[in-house]
Amino acid sequence: MGQRDITGIILLDKPQGSTSNQALQRVRRLFGAAKAGHTGSLDPLATGLLPVCFGEATKIAGLLLGSAKAYETECRLGVVTDTDDAQGAVTVERPVPPLVPDAIVRALAELTGRIVQVPPVYSAIKRDGEPLYKLARRGVAVQAPPREVEVRRFELVEQRGESLRLRVECGSGTYVRSLVRDLGERLGCGAHVTVLRRLWVDPFREPRMYDFQTLEAIAAGQGAPALDALLLPLEQGLAAYPQVRVEASEAARLRQGQPARPAMPAAAGAAVALDGQGRAVALVEVSADGWLRATRGLNVGGPGAGPAV
Repeated sequence: MGQRDITGIILLDKPQGSTSNQALQRVRRLFGAAKAGHTGSLDPLATGLLPVCFGEATKIAGLLLGSAKAYETECRLGVVTDTDDAQGAVTVERPVPPLVPDAIVRALAELTGRIVQVPPVYSAIKRDGEPLYKLARRGVAVQAPPREVEVRRFELVEQRGESLRLRVECGSGTYVRSLVRDLGERLGCGAHVTVLRRLWVDPFREPRMYDFQTLEAIAAGQGAPALDALLLPLEQGLAAYPQVRVEASEAARLRQGQPARPAMPAAAGAAVALDGQGRAVALVEVSADGWLRATRGLNVGGPGAGPAV
């Protein structure tokens, strides 16, 4: 399939063992999209939701990077690895003390809320322009700088011997591997991630995800039109933004970078301007006196474009 100018969002179920960029390029080729971008990396070990944006939707991919996310993870107690997950080399093994659920819940509570977290050394965080994981692979001694993150929920789902199943809801920039590592230290035995699955990313709280097996079968059996029917409109990625309806003349002004003042008043702050068909015209900043100024123009049309819902 040749390159096509399509716009929309596909909710990909990323397979284990693939980097986010590998998954992005594979789905881009499958759709024949001229332009594509994802909304936040998943570890190679991880599976689950990876929203991929095509065409004009790539302009909002960066906005979704800061969205809240939810994960389910399994961890092995008593074993520490250099990557904080099962893909790394074992560095420490310790006996696991008898643990009652109340003790685990108390340790989880200590890692909930606004906390300071040290990201894994094997991460995409950069030092002097180079990812830390590349430095670590070369044997360079590095440590990621601590950062403040928000953990909204960190809960015990199931305890099976020396394994725990956990649920995490967190803000942008939170590493589940670091949460599991720090939980293991609080329990006195260390731990690492063995399974990690992303359940949702705001605003896609109940996502209909598609794996590659499904997408490839649709492409082979029904072709591009059937694939395009799976795309969510760009507007769904902006569901968290207040909406301002604008007339055709106002939409034209915004697209030309000129301010516009709609007839219907809007609250001051960031918003998305929609035309009469419910299509996104621009991300805007609404001033106190009701004027709209475009911060990012959006030229929505073609497959995947549609009214906001």
